[in-house]
Amino acid sequence: MPESRLVIGTRRYSSWSLRGWLAVRLAGLDVEEQVLALAGGSTPAVKQATPSGTVPYLEHRGVRVWESLAICEYCADLAPALWPQEPRARAWARSIAAEMHAGFRELRMAMPMSLFRQAQGAGRTEGALADIARIDAGWAEALAASGGPFLFGAAFGAADAMYAPVVCRFLTYQPELSAAARGYCATVRAHPLLEEWYRLAAAEPAAWHLAKYEAPA
Repeated sequence: MPESRLVIGTRRYSSWSLRGWLAVRLAGLDVEEQVLALAGGSTPAVKQATPSGTVPYLEHRGVRVWESLAICEYCADLAPALWPQEPRARAWARSIAAEMHAGFRELRMAMPMSLFRQAQGAGRTEGALADIARIDAGWAEALAASGGPFLFGAAFGAADAMYAPVVCRFLTYQPELSAAARGYCATVRAHPLLEEWYRLAAAEPAAWHLAKYEAPA
């Protein structure tokens, strides 16, 4: 029986839920998943279920953790391979993960995560394109240093979990990317956990769909 629970939001839209879910799955935690439909704003059910009123939220063996990056760090305490073992690479991975957690607001606003939306070419604001250029350059630098196929080597880690929703956005909106970034997107999308997330998202009730995130661009 599951010993704990992970509260997440609608998989089609909840980028932060995807990050926390990936970390929990990569660490092999035994949790019961509670999926709450998001309302596109303040969602009463989420406010009632989580201390911060946001998702994801993890309860594990009496420990309560919220915010995706904190969940990644908690999971890495239990599964240290989620971060690179070499100190300089680990510091680098944590830095770009924190940058993702705190930044790229223009990209988030212009290109909200919507897994199945027909939106190629949409959202190309000046600010979003600047964020995309920064992400593309960061990915290329990390991949060149590590040898890939993931940001810090052969294994999908916490840094990849933090950027997985960006991959989902890029697949939806199809901005121009470098060859390295396009290859990385394909690699992440083909990972079994991303395949599972997309499959579960496609099976969610139609009543959970939000028109503003589904309308063709």
